[in-house]
Amino acid sequence: MAKRGKAIGMISGGLDSTLALAMVKAQGVEVKAITFYTGFCITETQRRKGGRSDGTMPQNEALRAAAEQETDIEFVDISGEKYLEMILNPRYGYGANANPCVDCRIFMMKKARDIMEAQGADFVFTGEVLGQRPKSQRRDTLQVVERESGLAGRLVRPLSARLLAPSIPEQEGLLDRSKLGAISGRGRLPQIAMAREIGLTEYPQPAGGCCFLTDESFSRKFFHILGQKEAAGEPRAIEQDEIVLLTTGRHFALGKTVKLIVGRNEVENGTLQTYAGGHARLLATQVTGPVGLVVGTPTWEERRLAAAIIARYGKGREVGQVEIEWRDPDGAVELLGVAPLADEVQLEAMRI
Repeated sequence: MAKRGKAIGMISGGLDSTLALAMVKAQGVEVKAITFYTGFCITETQRRKGGRSDGTMPQNEALRAAAEQETDIEFVDISGEKYLEMILNPRYGYGANANPCVDCRIFMMKKARDIMEAQGADFVFTGEVLGQRPKSQRRDTLQVVERESGLAGRLVRPLSARLLAPSIPEQEGLLDRSKLGAISGRGRLPQIAMAREIGLTEYPQPAGGCCFLTDESFSRKFFHILGQKEAAGEPRAIEQDEIVLLTTGRHFALGKTVKLIVGRNEVENGTLQTYAGGHARLLATQVTGPVGLVVGTPTWEERRLAAAIIARYGKGREVGQVEIEWRDPDGAVELLGVAPLADEVQLEAMRI
């Protein structure tokens, strides 16, 4: 009979981490679950903005999964300055987009280690599967994360544990290795079969990850704003409010140091209104249309161009001239009469 241990489980609410939680609890281990907020989580960002564009509110899958398995869970916000510094300067580089997955895992595991030590727990576990992700879940990178996080021997991946070196919890009798998994690769049939065996029927379907940094469109905007700052002679840095704006609306480069953000729906218009501080705001006065924010200091030509784009996306796009209210950050207001931008080629050339 294995001794009763205590573990910290990193839970996202997806199928893999939910199964890992069930596997560890089935061996009589006491589990404290944690879920991290990085500032780049797609569903949590939607929740903080007030819901999806269709009016629905996404649920926090980690909280749901923990509740269903009657497990205490802590929501840990790591989206501060140190995390952003890591995003900008990843030691192990980016993946296909702006995703520094290896560095991100190391950062999270260090936080999990701190919680483990504070809670007097014996190990940390995750839902990672050997070979499932091309950058962060190769055998060598799993070892790098374990070593660099200070969790050598105490970081368990229950779904793939029998394909990896025995962990300290296994050696100490806290976990029975024969009851752990030997899953590898990107296929999910073994996990689905395992879920069926334990009666797990409700879990989110995989959708390519829940992190904006893995998204190609977001990544273009992310690297663009860094280039925009460099062109303006500003430090290579990013603020949390800027991240919210990167996840909102259509983005157009008006010049090397100026861009326009255009809301696509009521939720995004509301977000742009909320984060308008420090930016010029545009809005049609006589017809329904989107909110626009201008980031940077525009020339007169760029002001007119921004107004023409706002007019193009509003209800007045078919009329000859639309009145656009331009409100500067200091509150000064100017009314611009412009023709809606009709040149689709020009518009697409500016799109970020």
